[in-house]
Amino acid sequence: MAKELSVEDAEKKARELLDRRIASVRTLVTARQRLSELREQVADAEREDVRLYNAALSDGWSPEELRRLGLPEPEKKARTRRRAAAKKPAVDTPAVDHREPVPEPALN
Repeated sequence: MAKELSVEDAEKKARELLDRRIASVRTLVTARQRLSELREQVADAEREDVRLYNAALSDGWSPEELRRLGLPEPEKKARTRRRAAAKKPAVDTPAVDHREPVPEPALN
């Protein structure tokens, strides 16, 4: 004979499943927040590195001298370009020729 499942037991099992799912999301959110903080710290450190490298150049060091000392030029970040959105023509608008009309030759 099959064991009867009470409403309370079913609710308890469902709650346990939900609690595990919530815990995994909580852990993921915490890790993502930490990752975001670390990326911000790295970006700050990179800006400071560039500032100090430029200060060394201003103090008379050449890029070659710094390279020989094991201090190469800071890596340049690749700039990302945003593409302009393509303009869509208005619906049911015929194409218009904006060129000036060529005069027809006069018949004599």
